Amino acid sequence: MPTAVLLSGGLDSAVLLAEEAAAGEVQPIYVSVGLAWEPAEQAMVSRFLASTSLQARGDRVRPLVSLSVDMRDVYAATHWAVQGRPPAYDTPDEDVYLPGRNVILLAKAAVLCAANHIERLVLGTLAHNPFPDATPNFRAAMARALSLGLAHDLQIDAPYADTGKADVIRRGAALGVPFELTLSCMSPQSESQSSIRSQELVEGRSPQSAIHCGTCSKCRERHDAFVDAGVPDPTTYATTVNVQGQP
Repeated sequence: MPTAVLLSGGLDSAVLLAEEAAAGEVQPIYVSVGLAWEPAEQAMVSRFLASTSLQARGDRVRPLVSLSVDMRDVYAATHWAVQGRPPAYDTPDEDVYLPGRNVILLAKAAVLCAANHIERLVLGTLAHNPFPDATPNFRAAMARALSLGLAHDLQIDAPYADTGKADVIRRGAALGVPFELTLSCMSPQSESQSSIRSQELVEGRSPQSAIHCGTCSKCRERHDAFVDAGVPDPTTYATTVNVQGQP
């Protein structure tokens, strides 16, 4: 029985996928909701899954399933996540809260799990996550509601719920996870420094060269975790003023 893994393109879910694949068969799932950085994430997910590190696991990693639930009829057109203008580098996690994000991701993925007889769904929630949809009580309640509503027993796990990002990086390094093929950024840039938007996909332009902006709080969280883990940060940042002189 495979395990479904919510794969966002970030390093936490990438390490989670690698660890789950080391233990058994996995079904990676990407759920888009209409946010500005998703085209870059999707391109990075494709590159990550095609990497030699993942290919070495053979048939244990099923082909990616991409799902969508458009939340742009709920989030205002001026919302920073829709426009791709995230809060500044040093802002706290609370400033990047997206109401209902895990509710939507888990619900859509759960329907897929029920249709494919998958009984375990995992996501990369970390320790100290301050959001209400990242708690053990929420996950337990969500699993029960979805199991009842779908007439399908579903377990929802967050294996890193007691783990910090630095420890996740150490675990990923031990597995040979290609961190350079992960994206933890709310305003990814192209090599020409212009922000990547969903329009690129509409126009048939795939943002293969997406790099981290270096100015959002997710970039800060990412780089700080590499420093704390004692692992060299392989990330290319469009703006390096925040990481200059650091390991």
